[in-house]
Amino acid sequence: MTFEVSHRTTYTYRKPVLQSEHLVYMTPRSGLRQTVLRHSLLIEPAPSGNVALTDYFGNSSAILSIDDEHTELIIHARSTVEVHPPGPPMVALSTVWEQVASKARGENGELDITVLEFVSASRHTKIVREAIDYARPSFPPQRPVLEAALDLTQRIYNDFTFDDTATDISTPVSHVLHERRGVCQDFAHVAITCLRSLGLPARYVSGYLLTYPPPGLEKLKGADASHAWISVWAPELGWVDFDPTNGIMPANEHITVAHGRDYDDVSPISGVLLGGSKQEMSVAVDVTVVS
Repeated sequence: MTFEVSHRTTYTYRKPVLQSEHLVYMTPRSGLRQTVLRHSLLIEPAPSGNVALTDYFGNSSAILSIDDEHTELIIHARSTVEVHPPGPPMVALSTVWEQVASKARGENGELDITVLEFVSASRHTKIVREAIDYARPSFPPQRPVLEAALDLTQRIYNDFTFDDTATDISTPVSHVLHERRGVCQDFAHVAITCLRSLGLPARYVSGYLLTYPPPGLEKLKGADASHAWISVWAPELGWVDFDPTNGIMPANEHITVAHGRDYDDVSPISGVLLGGSKQEMSVAVDVTVVS
């Protein structure tokens, strides 16, 4: 399938911003599962500097420098992406999870730092007792790692309620586990914390998901949103995606932008300002099927 993605973010400030610097992750990745056919980034006011770079994890990003005084900033990314998913993996035939944890730690003498770094805890995935207790029922002895990860994903989908008023990006995983409410970023962090608590490599994935309007209603312009899910590592397959918000393994309706240890590594827009006051942000995302 081929998609057009429009992601428009508008910041307004009560007082003028004199100067600002922004790090932007809004360029989809090209790889085995998808190909980026076109991408553009429109910034108003026009930046004095726009430096494209590839980060440590292989994600495309940009550093923007805005030197003009402004009370409004618009960052509008437009992309055309072709998604060509692989066939569904045989999750029940994957390596048992204990062996994956052992291999990830290099206990067989073969240490891969690109895997090990996704076992370590990060700011949003600090290991807590609640995560270990929640993970255990999905990981009995000798269960295939991908089968267990899918079970964990589906349990999060069934046990947690999507509530965009319940948390913000600073809410710790322990609170989300206790309240059983949050958004896709929270559910991704919960899943990653559970997996890493057992020594299993898991990474955070940011991107977009094609959504559908309620029956009989038209899809509202700008009503889509950015999305987050996870990848789990298996020796024989590499990284395999799971979506705990929807209880599924992503196929052809998930569009990957970036991956990292947690949200902090791939936040769509971050930065620093000189001046400004009472910032307000609005986001409009559209994901449209082209073919």
